[in-house]
Amino acid sequence: MTKELSGRVAIVTGAGKNIGRAIALALADGGAKVAVNGRSNRGNLDAVVSEIASKGGEAIAVLADVSDEASVARLVAATVDRFGRIDILVNNAAARPEKPFAELTYADFRAVTSVILDGAFLTARAAFPHLERSGEGAIVNLGGMAAHTGAKGRPHVIAAKAGLVGLTRALAHDFAAAKVTVNCVSPGIIATVREGPVPQHHMQAKTLAGRQGLPEEIAAAVRFLVGPGARYITGQTLHVNGGTFLP
Repeated sequence: MTKELSGRVAIVTGAGKNIGRAIALALADGGAKVAVNGRSNRGNLDAVVSEIASKGGEAIAVLADVSDEASVARLVAATVDRFGRIDILVNNAAARPEKPFAELTYADFRAVTSVILDGAFLTARAAFPHLERSGEGAIVNLGGMAAHTGAKGRPHVIAAKAGLVGLTRALAHDFAAAKVTVNCVSPGIIATVREGPVPQHHMQAKTLAGRQGLPEEIAAAVRFLVGPGARYITGQTLHVNGGTFLP
């Protein structure tokens, strides 16, 4: 692929590992300068920045909690201070624990929805003035297959991810006049490194492709949606799931 994103600047939240890392690398490979964001593990962020630099790209690591408005403001400011602009925002940051509904507290619910849904709102609002000035701004929110199929033990995660679909459609309308596209990529069963057990619905789902997806395959979809070939696509949810779910 060409350097179709040359001259553009991207923020990728939750970019220290797995899908977020793959997205940051893919956008840098396309020529974008990337702000690699995470909430706590600076070592992971620095490793991604180093990997981008080793391939001739430019990136910075920015620790920021996307559920905190002041922290998001610092993330946006750090990106603009370093690179002078923002053209692309990828909302990938998420928390996805499983817990029986009877044991789920409101604090548990808010801990997840504040990162996934509130975080996408806060980052979009803070970045919008810069995306508007871009003239070809793009936002991609990372949804999830379970938001469309349902799954046991994760009502907080599913509610937040389903909310992202609605937010995507709403912002596509609100941002259209500013020439900012807003889309959602919904991954299926993806082979990632997990700290906890494999989600129950992952063990039950079967793909037509006969395998799990790769983080790089999600990243390729994101790279397309923020690129020049997707300027006529907005308000859409792109399912990348190997045929596990056919909407």
